[in-house]
Amino acid sequence: MRFRHILSETGAGLRQNLTMTLAVVMTMWVSLSLFGAGLLANQQVELMKGRWYEKIEISVFLCTQYSDGDQCEPNQDVTQPQKDAIQQTLVANPEVAPDGVYFESKQQAWEDFQRAYEGNPIQSSLTVDQMQESFRVKLKNPEQYQGVVSSVVGLKGVQTVQDLHKYLDPFFRVLRFLQWGTIGASILLLAAAALQIGNTIRLATFARRREIGIMRLVGASNLYITLPFLLEAVLSALAGAALACATLASLVYFVIIRKAEVSIQSLPWIGWSQAGWAMAGVAAVGLVLSIIPTLVTTRKYLRV
Repeated sequence: MRFRHILSETGAGLRQNLTMTLAVVMTMWVSLSLFGAGLLANQQVELMKGRWYEKIEISVFLCTQYSDGDQCEPNQDVTQPQKDAIQQTLVANPEVAPDGVYFESKQQAWEDFQRAYEGNPIQSSLTVDQMQESFRVKLKNPEQYQGVVSSVVGLKGVQTVQDLHKYLDPFFRVLRFLQWGTIGASILLLAAAALQIGNTIRLATFARRREIGIMRLVGASNLYITLPFLLEAVLSALAGAALACATLASLVYFVIIRKAEVSIQSLPWIGWSQAGWAMAGVAAVGLVLSIIPTLVTTRKYLRV
């Protein structure tokens, strides 16, 4: 009997505050969708970093008689003692992976060049003697590379050190900015949703102040008085979270699976497992944002 009364009070509150309830649902929908999109963006960035960073290597290009550089002798190739010193420095560096130093000769560099530009007029533009010898270096942690670069950049016989981080890091900084911008906007909207929930509950308590007074007179408990308001907020939040989850599912299916994975197959893309974690986060945040403002508001305005 009590449970039926709680449900009837919840239904009455939703009908009396229908406009405010719809506003709460819409705000929760938009804010939770943005929050979930931020979670998906974070997972996408981590996948891309994992794929690209694990392939990153440092290339130490050695001097030739045709190259210029502060550590190069004019019209002279790198000498064998210089190559030995460079290799020893790389092998001894703690940031370099075990067996992570590979020497590429001029012949190997020329063969790679021929394969890369096969059928292109530029293929015959260079001879073996014009190619650069180099050391290819794999790192233990791709994000810790400064020590390796600084240890060899000033050695005799080193013409230049090429590090792909200077190309990838700005790209990931842009992605991070977009990701945190999305999450920041969603937090503002979530705060607005929490305030709207509090206002809705405050208006509901004022509209039913006589009923609440009668319930107090007959000895109704604090929990019994609060439950209808709590259910109203939870139902509104669940409706907004459900719409947000549907939005995220549509985003993953139509944008990622149907478009991105087909168009750019060389990149790793998020899928349903990542979407599931994002939806779980959306549902949890939605429930928290409905319960806490309701408890705070009812405690303040009902004095229970």
